[in-house]
Amino acid sequence: MQLGGGRGARGRRSFNAEINVTPFVDVMLVLLIVFMITAPLLVRGEEVNLPDTQSPALRNSDSQALTVTLTRDGRILLNEENEVARRDLISQLVAITDEGYDEQIYVKADTELLYGDVLELVAFIKASGFTQAAFLTELPQAGRD
Repeated sequence: MQLGGGRGARGRRSFNAEINVTPFVDVMLVLLIVFMITAPLLVRGEEVNLPDTQSPALRNSDSQALTVTLTRDGRILLNEENEVARRDLISQLVAITDEGYDEQIYVKADTELLYGDVLELVAFIKASGFTQAAFLTELPQAGRD
């Protein structure tokens, strides 16, 4: 769309009323790339080497699953993001059950841990009132002994 009747008697140029969207598209593409790169980095969690087993897959429930993770260095994490001291674990789990959580609790423990450390974690879970617990594992990878 052009305003004016072309070049007038004085030789002026007419105004161009079109919007140039190319710079906006360039900025949006750069922002999209930045968000695509940074989004996976924002996912929190702790690297835990789970044992390999041939167990069947767990059913997905509609509610938010509660996980307790015991890392290789002995730290305890609730839902893979909240670190909890051993002395506070039972009180934290009791508070969760008091809020009405009565689903199964999932336990993740690193393969490098001692058997006694994992049993101690299970004892804490039972002492806090949970009656259903499941250990999370990984399926064996092909070519791995």
